[in-house]
Amino acid sequence: MSDSSPRPGRPKSSSHETLAEAACELFLEQGFAATSVVDITRRAGVSRSSFFNYFSSKGDILWAAFDERVDAAERAFAGGGDVLPSLTAFADDFAPDALALAIVNAEQMGVAAELEREAAVRQARIADGVSRRLLIGGLEPLRAEVIGAACGGAVWAAVRAWAHEGAGRRPLQPLLDRSLALALILLP
Repeated sequence: MSDSSPRPGRPKSSSHETLAEAACELFLEQGFAATSVVDITRRAGVSRSSFFNYFSSKGDILWAAFDERVDAAERAFAGGGDVLPSLTAFADDFAPDALALAIVNAEQMGVAAELEREAAVRQARIADGVSRRLLIGGLEPLRAEVIGAACGGAVWAAVRAWAHEGAGRRPLQPLLDRSLALALILLP
């Protein structure tokens, strides 16, 4: 079998899950930095263009499901949704994925710096969405920003704790509820 042949047992059609599984295997075997998009597509048995139908970079593999939830929260805030329900919806059907695996195996995968940097971007998106929503609701700007930042941190802290406690062993919701309750203490 040549290097460009799909692995036995892999489906011939491309899918988000197949690519994510292949990427995680490679990140564990050889590290994030040493793994290329070509390596991932070879392992998954798909073309490079198929990869880019799902992800814009190899780092996006880790964040795809999380980003979908941040996008949904941002849409909810923009549509006038209340902060707490919009953020607690984050945990709906949250399942173990590439991000949870990366959180637990950050050192082995060589993704610790990537996770830290990219988590800060997502926390800032959540913080911005929350603070804009609270400002529209008439909250004082400094208080809105502090609560937004706390909410961004609360979501990420809950996801990290959930992953370290054994993602999938229990739902994310109780951890997220507790974390958000702490963050929203300042909310009138």
